[in-house]
Amino acid sequence: MARAAAPATAAVTPKRETAPAGITPDAFIDPATGAPYPFTPQLVSSGVSVGVPGSLATWDAALDEYGTKGLSTILAPAILLAAKGFPVDDTFRNQTLDNKARFAAFPDTAKLFLPGGDAPKVGTTFRNPALAKTLALIALRGPDALYRGRLAAEIADVVQHPRIDPSSTLPAPAGTMTTADLAGYEVVKQAATHVDYRGLDVYGMAPSSSGGIAVGEALNILENHELSSTDAAAALHLYLEASARAFADRGAYLGDPAFVDVPTDTLLSQSFADSRDCTIDPTAASVRPVAAGALDGSGCGTAAFEEPADTENVSTTHVSVVDKWGNAAAYTLTIEQTGGSAMVVPGRGFLLNNELTDFSTVYNATDPNRIEPGKRPRSSMSPTIVLDDGAVKFVVGSPGGATIITTVLQILMNRIDLGMTLPEAVAAPRASQRNGPTTSAEPEFITAYGAALEPYGQVLVPSGDQFTSAAQIGAAATIEVGPKGLLTAAAEPVRRGGGTGLVVRPAR
Repeated sequence: MARAAAPATAAVTPKRETAPAGITPDAFIDPATGAPYPFTPQLVSSGVSVGVPGSLATWDAALDEYGTKGLSTILAPAILLAAKGFPVDDTFRNQTLDNKARFAAFPDTAKLFLPGGDAPKVGTTFRNPALAKTLALIALRGPDALYRGRLAAEIADVVQHPRIDPSSTLPAPAGTMTTADLAGYEVVKQAATHVDYRGLDVYGMAPSSSGGIAVGEALNILENHELSSTDAAAALHLYLEASARAFADRGAYLGDPAFVDVPTDTLLSQSFADSRDCTIDPTAASVRPVAAGALDGSGCGTAAFEEPADTENVSTTHVSVVDKWGNAAAYTLTIEQTGGSAMVVPGRGFLLNNELTDFSTVYNATDPNRIEPGKRPRSSMSPTIVLDDGAVKFVVGSPGGATIITTVLQILMNRIDLGMTLPEAVAAPRASQRNGPTTSAEPEFITAYGAALEPYGQVLVPSGDQFTSAAQIGAAATIEVGPKGLLTAAAEPVRRGGGTGLVVRPAR
């Protein structure tokens, strides 16, 4: 069996939106009040929240470098699915209903997603012929169909002039994206992040995503401790403490490396992790927020840093793949909210993103995630590939906003340290500590470990994001490569209606 010498992430291609050239530091400030627009639903449902899209350009670049088929061939199944449709399930209907007020504010969106004023019923077929035509156009003309020409002009026009229902109370502030912004989008290739954990090589996504660094730093901290399923509470306490420190450093130092001097090597060094580990009491929870670490490794911290409010949404998708030759891909993609900006491009069948809300809402000249023209906002995407002696061992990733980081970290700890099988590691209840005074946890986690973690001073609160009542953390898609190439594909058994994990054996 032929194997790749290194994972594809050795030269990762971050799919990340950019801020338009005309964006200003006060873009998220309501001129009528002088205060930031309320995040939801006002700011997320707007033209100013839309970033210059990067997915299509990234797909094309990845196919050019690693693919064996052309873009038109790859898009064929998606074109067919959009035309034929799919059966509506509870998840699709409920997520649409969660955004009913936003979707109803934009007539083009309401026409597609709220026919007759209601979300499609469970069991009916949802078809999107306009999207099928758009994808067919892209298959025929390539990425230029999106980034140049008539479609680019339509996208820019919607951003600059949101099609809001006159009766809506949403302000829907306009954005500044132009056709020049779309034509100027460039794919940036970066080296993957890398740490060694228990003799395994862990590769992750580079900035402006914070996932690779945050997961790597936390693993380096845990490297100093023997973790065992025989004392799960002690292991989980250390997991929560390591995560809090990774998030403190994420907020203090991470942003787009084209604009910010991100100290990647320092943050992923074992010596830095050791300086962070010295702030952890193995028997007691820290008073949080904890300090961001001193980059010179001196002492046990600097000024306290509280992670800004989590504005990343759970509505993301992750795909993990291993082929028969042992090559691997971990891919996380998102348009931010469920429904993105809530604005459909008329007659085109797709929603525009609201990715720019990943920037800090209030401009601060010292904030590494401040708004700037052409800048990529910070994300938490954490597609991860783990190698064992040069061969792919694990492929892991998840949606979930900032909880992506803790989801990937907890799955790796469950599998590598706590003796769980991969399906058990994915199904296990989760908690997400993001440098706050309390830890968001699934109800099942609180039931299983709340009493055991109470003596450590860990305060658990039921999870649930600011957009829906969902109490679930993450929705992972994972693969393990075992002896003789045996593949174990493990997706969520329950979360978000259950995921898909399978091994495909093509017909001879």
